[in-house]
Amino acid sequence: MPRVPGNVPKHQTASEIDATAADWAARADRGLTPAEDAELEAWLAEEPRRAGAYARARAVSVWSERAAALGPAYDPQRFEGRKRVVTRREWLMGGGAIAAGLGGAAWVGLGLTSRGQEQLTHVGEMKVVPLSDGSVVSLNTASHIRVAFNGKRRTIHLDAGEALFDVVKDAARPFVVVAGDTEVTAVGTSFVVRRLVGLPVQVLVREGIVDVRQISQAEAPAVRLPAMNRAEAGDGGVIKRLAIAEAEVERAMAWREGRISFEGDTLSQAATEFARYSDTRIVIEDPAVARETVTGLFQANDPVGFSKAVAVSFGLRAKISEKQVRLYR
Repeated sequence: MPRVPGNVPKHQTASEIDATAADWAARADRGLTPAEDAELEAWLAEEPRRAGAYARARAVSVWSERAAALGPAYDPQRFEGRKRVVTRREWLMGGGAIAAGLGGAAWVGLGLTSRGQEQLTHVGEMKVVPLSDGSVVSLNTASHIRVAFNGKRRTIHLDAGEALFDVVKDAARPFVVVAGDTEVTAVGTSFVVRRLVGLPVQVLVREGIVDVRQISQAEAPAVRLPAMNRAEAGDGGVIKRLAIAEAEVERAMAWREGRISFEGDTLSQAATEFARYSDTRIVIEDPAVARETVTGLFQANDPVGFSKAVAVSFGLRAKISEKQVRLYR
């Protein structure tokens, strides 16, 4: 029996949150009354994870209905999907191909048309963007993409930031992400591309296989990257590949839930990562303090809370002023 969204405890497990979010998404499709709309807002406000779960459920809802809006050019036989028929509730509950829950996410309901469109996020903002082919892009903070689809190729230009791509299979039209001189090609898979100023382009594959190459090195073979692998495309056409554990993949994508995960990172590295999500800067002038390492899961938009926790752990002082937190002994 479906869960009644109005009768839920304030403290829910992750699976319970997903279930309730799925029910809310299904009800939203039918239209909410003013009372239900207020009830939904109250439910979302009680727990940060709920906004992400609801964004994911709504994005998957759009995905499942998208084919009807694609027009006569859409040929479902060209797409390799699930072999069995799934119910609407299963799509909303599973979110298997989407996996784009974001704490405090902004949901883009109408998606993108086939070419010439762009989407961006500001500092601290995240979006779930359904594409016209049924694929979904999850944009992290301060990111910018441009979409250029045609009959032979689906191209996304990642001009800045970080994005998770959950790609619908279409053997006739490869899905290609271009990030500077780096080109990532997939048919159907789930992978992350990160393009930050001053750093190599990073590619992380969660499911499936992608090919990574440098556009300027046309004669060099592409590097095949299977699931649970990461690649860095640096200067000079060198692509470094590294196998990683599943736990590291999940840590790398903690931003989908509005969090940052550190595992032995220095405080200096942590300060740089927080700067991606907030205008409040963490300043560490003492090199010895900057080299201290930290492990844990933290709220991405709360550098002040992180600094206070670090100060207690390492016996430091945290001086908080407008747009700045200074850590020192």
